[in-house]
Amino acid sequence: MNKKTIRDVDLAGKKVLVRVDYNVPMDGGAITDDTRVRATLPTLRYLLEQGAAVILASHLGRPKGAPAVEFSLKPVAERLSGLLGREVLFAPDCVGEAAEGPAKALKPGQVLMLENLRFHKEEEKNDPEFARRLAALADTYVNDAFGVSHRAHASVEGITKYLPAAAGFLLEKEIDFLSRAVGDPPHPYVAIIGGAKVSDKIGVIANLLTKVDTLIIGGGMANTFLAAQGYATGKSLVEQDKIELAGSLIKQAAERDVKLLLPADVTVADRFAADAAVKTVGVDAIPADWMALDIGPASAAAFAAALAGARLIVWNGPMGVFEMDAFAKGTVAVAEAVAASGAVSVVGGGDSVAAIEKAGLQDKISHISTGGGASLEFLEGKVLPGVAALADK
Repeated sequence: MNKKTIRDVDLAGKKVLVRVDYNVPMDGGAITDDTRVRATLPTLRYLLEQGAAVILASHLGRPKGAPAVEFSLKPVAERLSGLLGREVLFAPDCVGEAAEGPAKALKPGQVLMLENLRFHKEEEKNDPEFARRLAALADTYVNDAFGVSHRAHASVEGITKYLPAAAGFLLEKEIDFLSRAVGDPPHPYVAIIGGAKVSDKIGVIANLLTKVDTLIIGGGMANTFLAAQGYATGKSLVEQDKIELAGSLIKQAAERDVKLLLPADVTVADRFAADAAVKTVGVDAIPADWMALDIGPASAAAFAAALAGARLIVWNGPMGVFEMDAFAKGTVAVAEAVAASGAVSVVGGGDSVAAIEKAGLQDKISHISTGGGASLEFLEGKVLPGVAALADK
């Protein structure tokens, strides 16, 4: 990565505003998964060890530009306090006197969390004055929020016009691993793309077809590819307006000598429900009034065999309706095969990550991306505004 990181910056005695992605899942004010908070701990500990005063800025949920108690970051500040083993102070706003007073009083070794950035509509509009007011709280800026770095928002891109800007360790790690997937990757290189819709991942598939040796397609989007090959898919989810596109991607794979693996068998159900009647059929035998909701065991075995000799694996998206146990087997089988492969493995997308964690395999994955949409755009080959705006080394 050719951007400055916190290792390249003099931090002693400085007030450092760190953009983090603490958009964590909540249930009735309680955090249900603190993975994103834990992922920033190495950066925060380093800043504190170097003698910085740390000011944290994040969004949470979609409050639509106005304060809303259910989107307050106060519970996140409390959780972080426990994880860091030190008090995390909390400012009831992110700009104005409510933020300026606590920021001014902050001493080296202390941590202050600002209230939700998106309580101000100016954040998502990348308003220059709002960015300037955020910048006025600190001496330097650190982006450790890869998950929002595809957004040109005030706290991500705008603020870099007013403060020296560097990357935190989490952002550096994300760029490092994802760059392997789109830069000069080792071979054999296998990508696994799943999820419901082809339309969400057209750019990723098109870009990866210029890089990979094998492309595995699973999940609901596989039905659209099967339809493009002329298979009857019953009541399965198919994007009718993308069948032609799927056909052209199949053709591109053949022209580039990329091995494209689609399911050979599927788990079908008579309705979309956890307690539906279920059976496994070949893709040429899907009943007219049933729907494919997972890959079948023969497909899972073929996909695992393709992963066995890989040096690099990128996986984004589940193989079926992973939320229901009856249709999670394909995703779990792929998770186990990725973990067993010995390859450098990069996994992104909520359901793929959940599958890895559900199977207890996270320690066997090289990198679990916190990126979501940002990792997809990076894999498409797009420039991320939040990364581009950081100072070059």
